[in-house]
Amino acid sequence: MKDGRGGKWSNASLINGYSDHSDNLPHEEYVAWQRESLDEMFRLIKPTGAIFYNHKWRVQAGLLQGRADIVEGFPVRQIIIWKRKGGINFNPGYFLPTFEVIYLIAKPQFRLAPKANAYGDVWEFSQEFKNAHPAPFPLDFAKRCVGSSTGEIVLDPFMGSGTTALAARQLGKKFIGIDSSETYIRESKERLEQDEAKRAEGPFEVVH
Repeated sequence: MKDGRGGKWSNASLINGYSDHSDNLPHEEYVAWQRESLDEMFRLIKPTGAIFYNHKWRVQAGLLQGRADIVEGFPVRQIIIWKRKGGINFNPGYFLPTFEVIYLIAKPQFRLAPKANAYGDVWEFSQEFKNAHPAPFPLDFAKRCVGSSTGEIVLDPFMGSGTTALAARQLGKKFIGIDSSETYIRESKERLEQDEAKRAEGPFEVVH
């Protein structure tokens, strides 16, 4: 999308892609990588823990790649739909994608936080456009996931711009964020520092 097709999206970070890698692994390698990541996440969480696995569709060579081979064998308790408002589509061969899927992969003792079960399984949040990351999700989306769990420590092994960490901090939870990109690690730290400074100036108590 660097060839001028951006139009009103010409300044969107999605135009430039990720800072340190391309999301173009062959499907078999991608599946193996994601399954290995999920194995480690599932190993780390407590018997009362869960994984909110947000996954966007991948298309290679014009063909849609499913996710069944990634989550097969994991205890998927529920599928949640994130319905996005608007979007970006440069391909005349496809309808505009307007949703993503969140797999709730839970251990047997996992229970939602009080009143979280009142949410439906279709969540409607606008996309996040004011973010240097090419594929950020909105803060309110992250806060819905984090706030729906009773867990006290939140792990995001693909931290990106730090949205999950920011959500955890604002909800009074501890967090661990990991990313292979030094650029995104730096941007996440700056974002968290800016939020802490902003909250310190306002009527809110900063939770460490």
